[in-house]
Amino acid sequence: MAGYGNLTLNDSSTEENCTLDHTIHQTLFPVVYITVLIVGLPANCLSLYYGYLQIKAKNELGIYLCNLTVADLLYIFSLPFWIQYVLQHDNWTYNEMMCKICGILLYENIYISIAFLCCISVDRYLALVHPFRFYKLRTMKTALLVSIVIWLKELMTSYLFFSHGEFTKDPESHIICFEHYPMKPWEHSINYYRFFVGFLFPIFLLGFSYCCIFKVVRHSQGTQRKLKIQVRQLVLSTVIIFLVCFGPYHVLVVIRSMFEKNCVFAARIFNVYHFSLLLTSFNCVADPVLYCFASENTYRDFLKLKDTCITCTRYLKIGKKANKQPINSLEQTDINTKQIPSEHEAVVLYEQKVSSIACTENGADESPTCSL
Repeated sequence: MAGYGNLTLNDSSTEENCTLDHTIHQTLFPVVYITVLIVGLPANCLSLYYGYLQIKAKNELGIYLCNLTVADLLYIFSLPFWIQYVLQHDNWTYNEMMCKICGILLYENIYISIAFLCCISVDRYLALVHPFRFYKLRTMKTALLVSIVIWLKELMTSYLFFSHGEFTKDPESHIICFEHYPMKPWEHSINYYRFFVGFLFPIFLLGFSYCCIFKVVRHSQGTQRKLKIQVRQLVLSTVIIFLVCFGPYHVLVVIRSMFEKNCVFAARIFNVYHFSLLLTSFNCVADPVLYCFASENTYRDFLKLKDTCITCTRYLKIGKKANKQPINSLEQTDINTKQIPSEHEAVVLYEQKVSSIACTENGADESPTCSL
């Protein structure tokens, strides 16, 4: 075994030793985890604020959005533990309970996110396809009840999954958290359940909802073009999150459950499987994008924020050009001979200069404002 580049696990159920190269944990994982932590934390905090505004406005969609954000934040809070774990060459320095908690936050964030993404798609389906028929299902009380059921279901699944021992040791006496190679028999049934109930059924539900939404919006003569674009972007972003973040992982989970009977297969699929697991982390960065398109209010807020940023950037560029504008000899002579202006006069002169440069760039020299 070459230093820490290999991982040897002893699986008592198969009585077989697996020596696996887990260099990917020390190279790619820290970079992705740190990136997700830096980008995802402020993005989800902002999303939580917008979700709160939706709840305050008595919009049931805000409950689903807030729950989705809370699930992402809980996972993000566990990332420092996983960063330390991989940087210490897969050596868990905390107790087994903390290993189970971080494992729950890592894996269950996938299925809680999927569940609430489905809730958002069904809510949009009921709002656009059946606005009057099922209006009683689109209430704050219903959304709260559905959210409680989702959390309880996932916590119960986690209890069954994590009721087994999660600690193993490698030859270097490193404590390995939440890794079994080859896969243990009790994991197979749970993985099949997660694939069919946790991934396949939701993606069919999402596909049905958005196909109906597309049909209604496309044939609606009264629907504004901006709303059609908003719906299209919501559908596209949700589908991308599903397919890119969750698709590869669930396909490989089923492949492992079906074919991983020995260490040879475990070694072949190790890097690909862990790369797919790494893709699920980007869900925490991608979810806040949904806030731009999930409702009209947040969509307008983000458009205003974008316009404000563009305007500020433009005026900063104009200000830099004003500072770099050369002063001719006549102006220089006047500055030397005249009395130094007061602070207020200096501000007025600077604003006039910036305004003149802006007029020149926009070709509006003949306008009344620019002629002053």
